[in-house]
Amino acid sequence: MEGCRIESYTQRKFSIFVDADACPVKREILQLANTYGIHVIFVASYAHVQNKINGGEWRYVDMSREAVDLYIINHVREHDVVVTQDTGLASILVKQGVYTLSPRGKYFNEEDMDAILFFRYISAKERRAGHHSKGPNPFNEVERQRFITVMDKLLSKLAGI
Repeated sequence: MEGCRIESYTQRKFSIFVDADACPVKREILQLANTYGIHVIFVASYAHVQNKINGGEWRYVDMSREAVDLYIINHVREHDVVVTQDTGLASILVKQGVYTLSPRGKYFNEEDMDAILFFRYISAKERRAGHHSKGPNPFNEVERQRFITVMDKLLSKLAGI
């Protein structure tokens, strides 16, 4: 059939999925993806429609609490890359063989997930008890550079370079 391309699963390149609602490194992801020729899918809720970012494929989902996470879980495949700040989502993905990292350059691996989820649980418990922390430090240039370094290293490894 003319115009029809069949791609073997084994020949499928990996994709990068981005939990895009509050991701501060969208441009950096696009630049790195363009360097390696990798397809990027930004997933955001309709409440976070982006007009300024050119590039990548954008998928908008319902504004419900877990809609972005569910979209990513249902569309990601083993060996894809996901950028998310959500440690709960990361814990699900690393068990599926998905390379997962935060916009601050933290690479999530299965060995660390128990501790990460435990501290997430403790923090939530403290908030429910009325004890509120200051939250994370503002995103800064050092973290942006750390993300670029970690993502570049991961993408070069996956691309076989």
